[in-house]
Amino acid sequence: MTFVNTLALFGAMIVLAAIPGPGTFAVMARSASGGMLHGLVTTIGIVFGDYVFIALCLSGLAYIADVMGNAFVILKYVGAAYLIWLGLSLLRARGTAEVNATPKQSSLASSWLLGLTTTLGNPKAILFYLSFFPAFLPIKEITVIDTIIIFVVVTLAVGGVMLTYAWATVRAQAILKNRAESRLFNYIGGATLIGSGIWMAARGN
Repeated sequence: MTFVNTLALFGAMIVLAAIPGPGTFAVMARSASGGMLHGLVTTIGIVFGDYVFIALCLSGLAYIADVMGNAFVILKYVGAAYLIWLGLSLLRARGTAEVNATPKQSSLASSWLLGLTTTLGNPKAILFYLSFFPAFLPIKEITVIDTIIIFVVVTLAVGGVMLTYAWATVRAQAILKNRAESRLFNYIGGATLIGSGIWMAARGN
């Protein structure tokens, strides 16, 4: 695995992660409702979902994705339903203070699961890892060191972008705190989440 391959993969992962989609909206939603910690935990779930796809590709088991087709479809709808639910919650919220209410401790697990299911059920992620990802790397020549590098690249690229979204969301809420604009923030965020959930559910498998 050459430096050029590594750089190309890093750039592709940043672009893929930066494009607004179910993953970014999931991170923003959890950051809005639970703060930076929940944004971090959701990001970890998203990155872990990427790890699953990478492991399938590198182990030569990409065909399992076809065998598990129904499972991925179920995960897609679960993630979409949760995004819509979060959007509706934001629309019902009376203001930033309510959205920032301290969540239950167990919701950390739900944040991680949301990130995981959002990635595993995201058609964009499935298409990239099972179709385009192999084009960046000589899969049959990957060594243990190369594998470690790939995981590090994906962690830094995807994790870095998602944490930036989380920070921006928390920062925006801090600016809008106790202002009339906070209600508008909820409306825009809620509508975006609902739209993202519908888009995720409606897209082809």
